[in-house]
Amino acid sequence: MAFLELRGVCKLVGGEDNRQSILTDISFAVEHGEFVAIMGQSGSGKSTLMNMLGCLDTPDSGSYSVEGRDTGSMTSDELADLRSKTFGFVFQRYNLLNTLTALENVVLPSIYLGMPYEQRQERAQQLLQYLGLGDKVWSQPNAMSGGQQQRTSIARALMNGGKLILADEPTGALDSQSGAVVMELLSGLHKQGHTIIIVTHDPNIASYAERVIELHDGRMVRETRSVKAQSPAQRAALSGAVPARFLSRWAGQLAECFSMATQSILAHKLRSSLTMLGLIIGIASVIFVIALGRGSQEKMMEQISSLGTNTIDILRGKGWGDRYANRITTLVPADADALSKQSYISGATPQVNDAGSVIYRNETLMARITGVNELGFDILGKPVVSGRTFTPHEVRTSATVAVLEESVSKRIFPDGESPIGKFIVFNRLMLEIVGVIRDRDGQMEGDADTLRVYAPYTTVMYKISGSQVLSSIVVRVADGVNNQLAERNIEALMLARHGEKDFFIFNVGTYQEAVSGAAQSMAILIGGIASVSLLVGGIGVLNIMLVSVTERTGEIGLRMALGARKRNILAQFLIEAVLLCLAGGFVGILTAILMGVGFEYISDEIPLRFSLDSVALAVCCSSLVGIVFGYMPARNASQLDPIEALMRD
Repeated sequence: MAFLELRGVCKLVGGEDNRQSILTDISFAVEHGEFVAIMGQSGSGKSTLMNMLGCLDTPDSGSYSVEGRDTGSMTSDELADLRSKTFGFVFQRYNLLNTLTALENVVLPSIYLGMPYEQRQERAQQLLQYLGLGDKVWSQPNAMSGGQQQRTSIARALMNGGKLILADEPTGALDSQSGAVVMELLSGLHKQGHTIIIVTHDPNIASYAERVIELHDGRMVRETRSVKAQSPAQRAALSGAVPARFLSRWAGQLAECFSMATQSILAHKLRSSLTMLGLIIGIASVIFVIALGRGSQEKMMEQISSLGTNTIDILRGKGWGDRYANRITTLVPADADALSKQSYISGATPQVNDAGSVIYRNETLMARITGVNELGFDILGKPVVSGRTFTPHEVRTSATVAVLEESVSKRIFPDGESPIGKFIVFNRLMLEIVGVIRDRDGQMEGDADTLRVYAPYTTVMYKISGSQVLSSIVVRVADGVNNQLAERNIEALMLARHGEKDFFIFNVGTYQEAVSGAAQSMAILIGGIASVSLLVGGIGVLNIMLVSVTERTGEIGLRMALGARKRNILAQFLIEAVLLCLAGGFVGILTAILMGVGFEYISDEIPLRFSLDSVALAVCCSSLVGIVFGYMPARNASQLDPIEALMRD
């Protein structure tokens, strides 16, 4: 059985209206261990025939078999395996990857074959040493002469055994001395049992072969054999290939994909940085907005919680801003008494408000006085700092006592003097200070900066304001009772007592839910707006990967010639896109943290709350962007035709 056999092979090019034949009815066979030269002038079809022999191109008609297997029935992956195990290519222009060292270039075919790391490194070094390149192992191609580069490509052709070495004009880019060295190497490999096929237009180069096939205008016109041909027995004894292992195939290929992706990114630092810029801005914006939204929500919830999440206010009028609310006189202390007797209410306090001046010695301050009962401070969530609050007796008897907020106490007694037992005058009424309470965060009525004084509501009604009408009633919902259910029951009771709805209810729990929902919606909205930059960054990745595929088309063709499958090419470019996006994501995370530090340095009003889930979301987003926007360029690269890719610069 012949090693290679072509039967009636034809190859056409051009469109349907302009079809031209490059090869016509080519038939010959090559035995193991032969040295064959394919000769012809430029345009005779010899390079096309060489590509067909190397399974980089396919015939339009006829058949081509390798060791009895018809290549026309093979899949792309089977052809890739055949190229990896059987063929070794030596190109006229060397086709070495300039970003790799000589050793890395030689190792490349064995990665797609699945040779273990230690074995392929050792074999590559041995081959380079054998070809006189022991001192060039770590050199890059641009630091080597033409002859050294061609010898490196020969070492690469031998890496997987080199059962068949296909050399396309191997001396075409070399001077005569370097060319002679290369041909002596090929002759030596032939003597060791390798099958050699070279393409040349030079009769001197063809003279090294034991068999010459001449082409003219795509047809075989002559075939000659020399007397130095080896016997079949000698060829059988000398032929053989290095066996390949597949245990570390996937690990080696994946490592190569990561290595090449990293090298490509580092080789184009400015372009990669500009590509990542959109992602960096997007990721940083999303993380910062989430942290800001959570901090703002936390701040608002703290302020609302200070009002008491289980308290409900009943106020005069039809709602906030009702200009006729002051004319309503039906909200009275009896309403508070009726509410306090309900099972779903744990306590109720009337509230009466008035404004005036506070005088202590020579100090006069404008303040607001609020009247409550003995339960008022517990219901309002105002803890005592010093002294005490009102007693039920003081409320019943309209005692002239007062409780100050800390802010008022510090204004009147700036030197830290205890206010307990001191007297102040509010609108000409002298009040004894019996206690100090903590200021309430998030005031909901009036100006939050207004100084506040508290007195029994009876004292405010009968001795200060002279009004018999309450400003509001505040109730605390009993434990275990749903706030909304309590609100409906309160509304029903008040309607029954008043006969009409001349009041409105403010439920702090409902307000908290509304504010929380609004804050979340706003965070989602702002996050969505910030995410637009992720889309822009993804488009940038898409563009740059398309450019990268175009620039590296020749590299893609070379890798396919060396045995890379479509999935290897797909994985390489997809990993490159993901690495690019992940790098942008991590820089974006760092940028967001730095933005947070700067924000907190400028203002501490709103805390930032960074979390691991937002960081994880950023990493997932950047990976997803890399996969989504990198897939199309990667797929385009994997679908390239090997011969077309190799022919592009």
